[in-house]
Amino acid sequence: MPTFLLLAGMLVLGSSFVSCGASSNESVRSSSSSEGKPLVGSNFLPQGIAVGDVSSQSALLWLRTDGPASVQIEWATVSRWERASKFATVVAPVSRTESIMTTAETDYTHIIPLKGLSPSTRYRYHVLVGSADQTTRRLSARLAAMGEFTTLPDDKTSVAVTFAWSGDLGGQGRCRQGVGGYPIFDAIHRQQVDFFLFLGDTIYSDNPCPSPPNEPGADFKATTLQTYRTRHRYQRGAEALQRFLKTVPVYVIWDDHEVRNNFSGPFDEQMPAGRQALREYWPIASPEEDPHRMYRSVRYGADLELFILDTRQYRSRNEDRDGPFKTMLGNAQLQWLLDGLRASTATWKVIATSIPLSIEKAGPGNDGWGREPGGTGFGRERQVIVDAILNHKIKNVVFLAGDVHWVQANAYDPDRDGVIDFHEYMVGPLSARPGRLTAASDELHPMRLVNESGYQNFGLVHVTKDAFEVTVIDEEENKRFSHVVPARP
Repeated sequence: MPTFLLLAGMLVLGSSFVSCGASSNESVRSSSSSEGKPLVGSNFLPQGIAVGDVSSQSALLWLRTDGPASVQIEWATVSRWERASKFATVVAPVSRTESIMTTAETDYTHIIPLKGLSPSTRYRYHVLVGSADQTTRRLSARLAAMGEFTTLPDDKTSVAVTFAWSGDLGGQGRCRQGVGGYPIFDAIHRQQVDFFLFLGDTIYSDNPCPSPPNEPGADFKATTLQTYRTRHRYQRGAEALQRFLKTVPVYVIWDDHEVRNNFSGPFDEQMPAGRQALREYWPIASPEEDPHRMYRSVRYGADLELFILDTRQYRSRNEDRDGPFKTMLGNAQLQWLLDGLRASTATWKVIATSIPLSIEKAGPGNDGWGREPGGTGFGRERQVIVDAILNHKIKNVVFLAGDVHWVQANAYDPDRDGVIDFHEYMVGPLSARPGRLTAASDELHPMRLVNESGYQNFGLVHVTKDAFEVTVIDEEENKRFSHVVPARP
């Protein structure tokens, strides 16, 4: 009998389970290697699996079952699995979740925390799915999926990291076409990235996807929780995206089209439904005391700290005149960002903002950071962030952006002293109509590095203690732009 059959049988025929993150005092026989085949068909997990918000000591595992089911997760280091696989009589201690039931309340999705992990360690996990019928669950659970991920290094370890970022998936009728759906994810995967930063517009709820040429199932505008969920499920039907999420950790934030174009936070009655669907379909970590919070930081070793901003949930109305009470981030998030930048010991401080710094976006009002002639925009708050960078002499700051559907890069010298104070790179779309090319406004005194449109794309970043290198790659895997910023001591 194959070893993974032995494992599945032991798990479902009577072994006890420990809580998330706890190490089992018992031992179970190892499962197969990572090349082993799951026992059940993909219909048990029709949208695949995903791992997100990995840290040095934890990770989140996302899944969705095909209707109500019992789910159990087990995990251990790859080295333990392989030792047990090599020596058939040797057993490997694993950590396991308790039995988890998926229900209609969350559209049969579940996000499972894996805790108590060690830094810089490769882990393998197994997903077992069984019947929701408690009387038969132990007899019917099967190994439905398996995967691996590596935890991040601690903040004292200097290590190179390569990651990709982009946004804007399935806009203006450019949706899933064919079995692969969104082949650009295969192109990103081939770059062998450590993680992917998905910078908003994970769906286009307000853009129908006509069929043909697209796969059927999304030819409508979403306005309710159920229809938002349907649009997320539609995206996850793309096999290229499923392959990608199975093997590459993600850090996800929203922009506007998860609700509707250019929406303004709490003033939009559709926001709660759009937010709930987003949270159900992506592994996003939030503190227990603030379950709706999505802004967060990621520390990757000694040289990278990533600040992921939520530019939607707390913002004032776009059409309000700019001034001391207008905000894009809200007071709490703004203070968190300023404090984090000042306190960070990382070589590179990277701010992920779905909204570019210097593009004026049409209304109502101005959806972007900059001011516009009518007096709207969010320039006052942007200047608070810029002043903090200048006044506290915070070095090696980089902004990553998306949203506008073209490639642009700027080196900024806002105090006009001849020294570049920070850089901004914007990319996208992954799959949407290219935007109408616009130059950066002159408010922050940019040096323009690139400004071009007309193709689908993503950004590739390679970070070391000495340099920050950005390359823009199109859907055909051609390199369109590359730039290196040396680290300032």
